[in-house]
Amino acid sequence: MSNWVKEYQSKLVSPAKAVRAVRNGDWIEYTFAANTLPVLDEAFAKRIPELEDIVIVNGISTRPHAIHYADPTGKHSTWNSTHMTGIDRMYAKTRKVFYTPLKYSEAPRYCRDNKNCRVMMVQARPMDKHGFFNLGPTISHLRAAADVAEVIIVEVNEDLPYSQGGYGNNLHVSEVTYIVEGGHTGMPQIPNEEPEEVDRKIAEYVLQELRDGDCLQIGIGAMPNALGQMIAQSDLKDLGIHSEMLCDSMVDMAEAGVVTGNKKQIDQGRMTYTFAAGSQKLYDFLDNNPMCAGYPVDYVNDRVIACRNYNMVSINNAIEIDLTGQVCSESKGIRQISGAGGQLDFVDIAYHSKGGRSFICLSSTYTDSKGTIHSRINPLLSVGAVVTDTRSTVQYVATEYGIVNLKGTPIFQRAERLISIAHPDFRDELIREAHQLNLLR
Repeated sequence: MSNWVKEYQSKLVSPAKAVRAVRNGDWIEYTFAANTLPVLDEAFAKRIPELEDIVIVNGISTRPHAIHYADPTGKHSTWNSTHMTGIDRMYAKTRKVFYTPLKYSEAPRYCRDNKNCRVMMVQARPMDKHGFFNLGPTISHLRAAADVAEVIIVEVNEDLPYSQGGYGNNLHVSEVTYIVEGGHTGMPQIPNEEPEEVDRKIAEYVLQELRDGDCLQIGIGAMPNALGQMIAQSDLKDLGIHSEMLCDSMVDMAEAGVVTGNKKQIDQGRMTYTFAAGSQKLYDFLDNNPMCAGYPVDYVNDRVIACRNYNMVSINNAIEIDLTGQVCSESKGIRQISGAGGQLDFVDIAYHSKGGRSFICLSSTYTDSKGTIHSRINPLLSVGAVVTDTRSTVQYVATEYGIVNLKGTPIFQRAERLISIAHPDFRDELIREAHQLNLLR
């Protein structure tokens, strides 16, 4: 019996014992994206009523949390998200849900500098013969969180796919406090949003701007999914992937032979990412695949590193944009509905890459709950709207009515160009309001 196996057995405990490590006032690094804690979560939910003033730090919730339902009003715990999803917004109906504004590339430094989280609970694969637990689809900031946590509790999920590095994708048994065996608890399935005709039209405009050898960062959602399908069926060749998120559409592109990574300047031949979330197809593709390279986010989203790849292309969604080019991608007025993620990182990376381009994509309108249609292109951002991308950083903007380049243009040209891709029903009104605000000649 190896020393690592002996150490493993000495740290193997029941879920109930593991969660006894939490004390009043603790900040807890809890879950992120596909790495969830179905076993520890149930045990911790039973403990929550005994505790006071604890802070739950999570991001990109992909499964409901038992600990929320054990404390639905937040009497015992504060819910702090680094990237909001529909699950977090649902929690906000009964309790306060707080958000951490961030540049995703800086998240590991936040962990190390702030040293908030005393306890880290993390899902990992079974220990290998060398004593390492592989973190599977989520590398992100977890290595940095482990570096500062006093208590590290690993929940083993035998269904977690194995991620090849990169680096920062493993924890060693020697640094772990407790181990809980979860068995086969599966993976959270994130269904693809079915693209609508508007999404396909926007994707067509972006597709026309892509070239052989481009290196892509693509966000999640119906429009990126539509674009991924189109790219997989296109004649493009030797595309690369360097993207914070690995998603299903990238698997489609790789399996179609469109993505090879052969033209990349770094991580050549590999799809570089910091977390993966999607359907089982994605997890099966990721599992021990030498084509995939998982790194911490301060590698993947770092401008100096990422823009060493030529022809970086960033493609992301937005909620609204004003006529000067300020982009909001995370809030509806004052209500936080998503997160900044790495959008600003990659808008910046793409422009500074040799031959690079960044695209902000949004439908020209949306319909509210009362059936009223509103423009997403507005003279000013909605009251309270968060500026995700400053106007000086934005390059291409696309709607179903066209695509325009704002980079290096004066205010009057920005207003003219954005009005030209607004919904026709709103253009006259936008022109009148733009004149009132002195945005047009």
